[in-house]
Amino acid sequence: MTKVVHQLIRSSYVLVVLMAFAVLGYSGFSFYNLPIEERYFHADYAIFKPSGLLGHGLGIIGTLLILFGVFSYMARKRFHIFSRLGVLKYWLEFHIFLCSLGPVLILYHTSFKFGGIVSVSFWSLVAVVASGIIGRFIYLQIPHSIEGRELSWLEVQNIRDELNNELKAKYDINISEIKTGKSSEIVAGLKALNFSVSDFKNVKQLIMRQRLLTRKMARLDMMQNIFKYWHVAHLPFALVMLIVMLIHVVVVLTFGYKWIF
Repeated sequence: MTKVVHQLIRSSYVLVVLMAFAVLGYSGFSFYNLPIEERYFHADYAIFKPSGLLGHGLGIIGTLLILFGVFSYMARKRFHIFSRLGVLKYWLEFHIFLCSLGPVLILYHTSFKFGGIVSVSFWSLVAVVASGIIGRFIYLQIPHSIEGRELSWLEVQNIRDELNNELKAKYDINISEIKTGKSSEIVAGLKALNFSVSDFKNVKQLIMRQRLLTRKMARLDMMQNIFKYWHVAHLPFALVMLIVMLIHVVVVLTFGYKWIF
């Protein structure tokens, strides 16, 4: 997958989530904006209520999106049989997408009414999403291979050394002689070497990559430890959410609530 295609897919993920939130909010604003006790008299109450045509459907679809997002990523990550099904990094992004879109649909399924045991699942869901955002930030601070495997400090150092060697062999640049404090200082130093436009761009990219790896190496151990502790917080919330969600589904089916089936 090229960098441009990858960026387009990531952008489409964000756009779909934002569009879902905006479209659902706009279409049902007159209903969701009413006090709970007055919603029964709304003309579209049968559609937007949690057990209504749209409300119930959003709950079902949102739940399925979350379940598929969680278990497909877990299967790809943990079972060797699925190791060749795409790059783990892309699976993580797909997991984040589904587990962001699903909660948006479930939010409108609840019609912003939180109470009883369902509130435990919902706020656990909020905690999972919030901790997921934090986890994504921590994940980005840890260098990974293209397959998504965490790199050791030595592997990162080897990659950095390869960048240094490439700069020396191709452009006769010793990285220790280049000021790497601010981006403006790097640009000024490179301009003084009178590179062609294409070489200037390539050298700048190599130096920026080297600079980024150096920063990540400096805090690699700390970030790896933080990531381990993050799992301790993220997984329990996810388990509580899934268990209460399952109880909710069983209760709904027991009381005979049906959608369009």
